[in-house]
Amino acid sequence: MTGGHPKPGSPDPKHTRTYEDMLTLMFAGLLFFPGLFLLSSRSLRILTGWSQTDAIVVAARGMSSVQAVMAAAAGCVIASACRHNVVDDRHWLTDAYITFAAPYFVYDVYAMFLCDWHRRGVKGHERDGGARALSAAIMGFLRRESLMVLHHVFMVVFCLPASLVWRRGKGDYFQGVLFLAELSTPFVCFAKVLIQLKRADTLAYKVNGAVTLFIFFGCRVALFPYLYLAYSRYASIPVHQAVLGAPWQCTLGAGLLWPLQIYWFSLMCRRARRVLVGSDTP
Repeated sequence: MTGGHPKPGSPDPKHTRTYEDMLTLMFAGLLFFPGLFLLSSRSLRILTGWSQTDAIVVAARGMSSVQAVMAAAAGCVIASACRHNVVDDRHWLTDAYITFAAPYFVYDVYAMFLCDWHRRGVKGHERDGGARALSAAIMGFLRRESLMVLHHVFMVVFCLPASLVWRRGKGDYFQGVLFLAELSTPFVCFAKVLIQLKRADTLAYKVNGAVTLFIFFGCRVALFPYLYLAYSRYASIPVHQAVLGAPWQCTLGAGLLWPLQIYWFSLMCRRARRVLVGSDTP
C-alpha cells in the first residue's frame, strides 16, 4: 500500500474503526480462543483416550500455536504491504488483529493456571478443600509463573492501548514485524508437549530444540534491535539517534519486553546444554 497517506496525526477514514467494530472483534476473540480450547481438549480425550491432564496441556499448547500462526500470518501480510513507508503506510488487518487477539492473553493466563492445577494434581497434590485450596493453588501458580503472568498483563494493560491509541495510526509495519515474534511459539509448545508425553529423550525433541533456539533468537532476541535499525534507515539517521528519538511508549515497551526475551533465551540455551551433555538436572 503506497499511496494516498493522510496528513500526519489525522486518522485515515478507511482504517478508523468504531467502538462497535472493536467490541465485536474483541467479543469474537473472547469466544474463539476459550471455545476452541474446550473443544480440542474434549476431542483429544475422546479420540485418544488420554488423561484429562494430558488432554488439557496439549490443547492449551495447541491453542497457543494456533494464535501464533494467525499472528505470524497477519504480520507477514502487514509487513509486506507496509514496507515501502514503514511509518505512514497502513493496513486494515493491523488494528483488527490486535483487537481480536487481545482476549487471548487473558484466556492464556487461565489456561496456564488450569495446566498447572492438573499437573500438580497428578503429582499427588490435593485439589479439594474449597476456597482455601484454590487460593493456595492460585498463589503458588503466580509465584512459579510470575514473569509469564506479568508479561501477559503488560500486553493487555500497556501494549493494547499503545498499539490501538497511542501510536495514532503510525507504524503498521513495525506492528506487523512484532507479530512475527510469535513464529517461535509453535516450536516451544511442541517441546512442552513432548515433555508432557514423556518424549523428551527422542530425536524429534532434540531437533525441535535446535530449531527453536534459532527461530527464538531471530524472531525475539534480534527483533527489537532490528526495529530501531529499520527506523534509522527510513529516517536516514544513526541507530543511536533512532533509539533516543523514538516515542517513549516504544522505548518503554522495548525496554521491558526485550530483557524478558533475552532471559528466556538464556534459559533455553541452558536446557539445550543439559540435553547435549546428558544431565539429569530438571
